[in-house]
Amino acid sequence: MSYISERITVNPEQCGGRPCIRGMRIRVIDILDLLASGLSFTEVLQELPDLEMADISAVLKFVARRLDHPILVAA
Repeated sequence: MSYISERITVNPEQCGGRPCIRGMRIRVIDILDLLASGLSFTEVLQELPDLEMADISAVLKFVARRLDHPILVAA
């Protein structure tokens, strides 16, 4: 298992190698889907009681870093 951050892990043997929370079978995308469907952070924590608020923060930071990459344009 590799650690992308303290809370985001990737294990090729788990969830198809998709990023998960602290080695659990809760995928980053699962949390994003819940937030995108309109659930508040508190509701996500109620829906997935093994999560901590720091896990949700880690997911948002992880996704922001993945999306904020430079795009090179040929001149």
